Amino acid sequence: MVKINIIAVGRLKEKFFAEAMAEYAKRLSAYCSFSVTEIPPAPPSKAPAEQSAAETDALLLKAAGCVVALDGRGRRMSSGAFARFIADRCSGGASEFSFLVGGSHGLDEKALKRADAVVSFGEMTFPHQLFRVMLAEQIYRAFTINAGTPYHK
Repeated sequence: MVKINIIAVGRLKEKFFAEAMAEYAKRLSAYCSFSVTEIPPAPPSKAPAEQSAAETDALLLKAAGCVVALDGRGRRMSSGAFARFIADRCSGGASEFSFLVGGSHGLDEKALKRADAVVSFGEMTFPHQLFRVMLAEQIYRAFTINAGTPYHK
């Protein structure tokens, strides 16, 4: 079974976001082993670049398998293309994916260099907690597309 890891800076503080993540984790259990690892934010006393670098180092220590950095500088793709990306990587032998979600200052350049893919959800800025739910939903959507279920319309 494929392993999917979301590795993110910060905690989900709002109950409704945590409930949404729990729902997608439950749905994803039919398709993969799904986990979320939360990395504490770097101390705010550091400069933004230092914060980003420290957080990226912590994220990369937890990353395994096919590493996907979520960053505005990445490739935009449709839900169908995202599903094909996952299917193609699995066909190529990938059995684990780590999706990296940076903190408020984003990912350091090290993450982009280490990543097997850099994906963007567009030019808009999203709240960190909401983005994690959006990512989980898109991962779920990708698995349902690949399985041929009617969830994706």
